[in-house]
Amino acid sequence: MSKTALAIAGVMAGVIALIGAPALAQKSTSDGIAEYRAMLADGNPAELFEAKGEELWKTPRGPKGASLERCDLGKGAGVVKGAFVELPRYFGDTGRVQDLESRLLSCMETLQGFDAKAIAATPFGKGEQTNLEALVAYISAESRGMKFNLPQTHTAEKLMYAAGKKIFYFRGGPYDFACATCHGEDGKRIRLQDLPALYKNPGDAVGFASWPAYRVSSGELWGMQRRLNDCYRQQRFPYPGYASDATIALATYMGVNSKGAVSSAPALKR
Repeated sequence: MSKTALAIAGVMAGVIALIGAPALAQKSTSDGIAEYRAMLADGNPAELFEAKGEELWKTPRGPKGASLERCDLGKGAGVVKGAFVELPRYFGDTGRVQDLESRLLSCMETLQGFDAKAIAATPFGKGEQTNLEALVAYISAESRGMKFNLPQTHTAEKLMYAAGKKIFYFRGGPYDFACATCHGEDGKRIRLQDLPALYKNPGDAVGFASWPAYRVSSGELWGMQRRLNDCYRQQRFPYPGYASDATIALATYMGVNSKGAVSSAPALKR
């Protein structure tokens, strides 16, 4: 056999091997991404945000010159540990279901005298929004390794879950997208990024259980509000209001579905 024929035969053998082992190639890609994340996680920059958030929690600030140490996140005034994995939940003092960001806004307004509406209208990464995301990093870290167990006893909590499910499957916009388009079935991926199926519990430290997270691509820490905002951007929907009932409903739906999943927040993301 000539050298040319041998070369062609070698190429064909390689092609056949690749065609015959797509599952192996896919597994290797997933494993490689997992190893990359594991290496980065040893020095997760989210730790810097956690430290800043703890300082913000304890430092007197705002027009009233008060700290947030009397803020009730659902476990009693000032109790941080374990609060994150039970949010969103209903709060009697505000008469609404709140996630972490909206609850912090309430505390910043009532305890410290900040204007909650002005903060909510501030673009991400600017002003008090940067402080909010640091606070989210600190508070979520205090529940790292704990299991999600969102309450569903109050009527408002049940209604918020039902609303979140409706929003999750609602299709619209120029591409006729819904949250379920990307997160409504197993085995989907975009840009080498696995897309967890969020209509059910995707497992420990995946999906809802891994946010907030430090985004390597942007060099910033993102809370759930910013994550959902970016999802709407990709769907070509109008941006939802910060800490709006729509975003809280979606968080309630995903959070309840994640019951028993272990929180890894703040995690590390692409």
